[in-house]
Amino acid sequence: MTIEKKKNGRNTELILNGWMDTLNAPLLGEALESLESDTEHLTLDMTDIEYCSSAGIRQIVAAYKRMKGALTLRNVNENIMTLLNMTGLGTRLHIEP
Repeated sequence: MTIEKKKNGRNTELILNGWMDTLNAPLLGEALESLESDTEHLTLDMTDIEYCSSAGIRQIVAAYKRMKGALTLRNVNENIMTLLNMTGLGTRLHIEP
């Protein structure tokens, strides 16, 4: 998985690409740890995420907690949306088409 970071004032967008699986999900954790302390809102652009395992879901939950809910998921594919809905996160997270 690769992660591209874009910062616009106090908003940060992480553009994710590849698989969010056991091997790669820790990269998202590292990116979360390196967020600037003044970040008020985080967007995860998931356009190019092909697969998400429970390890990826854990990192999404960690992002949600770190941002105290100021998290947006963008461009979530149908398979990952199904997984989010099965876990109950589909109704708790702010998800943009």
